[in-house]
Amino acid sequence: MMELNGIKPAGGAKHAKRRVGRGIGSGLGKTAGRGHKGQKSRSGGYHKVGFEGGQMPMHRRLPKRGFKSHLLKYNAEVTLTALELLGMPEVDILTLKQAGLVGQIAKVVKVINTGAISKAVKLTGLGVTAGAKVAIEAAGGSVA
Repeated sequence: MMELNGIKPAGGAKHAKRRVGRGIGSGLGKTAGRGHKGQKSRSGGYHKVGFEGGQMPMHRRLPKRGFKSHLLKYNAEVTLTALELLGMPEVDILTLKQAGLVGQIAKVVKVINTGAISKAVKLTGLGVTAGAKVAIEAAGGSVA
């Protein structure tokens, strides 16, 4: 029968903390694993992330390039295949959000020409690429 005073953690679950600077016998005495001299051996001595000893750091040597708009998170895309599978005669942003095809924070939705569409779909309040517009109208749908 198990008693409360006999409960122990599983073997290997607990291990003693490494105590540095406690004599030769410990294996980590004297310099305590810090080597000899230099900034990294001193207490409180260290440097910033990316510091290269005074040399011009990599992130300052390389040119700045590119730009990512913070408004992109409000844009979304829907494919012709997704519209086909949705199978609704009229589609707007609200129906796409309810179907889970675009995120809830999407403000601008564009239909792109990926896949094929055979059902007639009426789009309202959505952006459409030129190729997608041709495909939708060929299937008997309309874009408003």
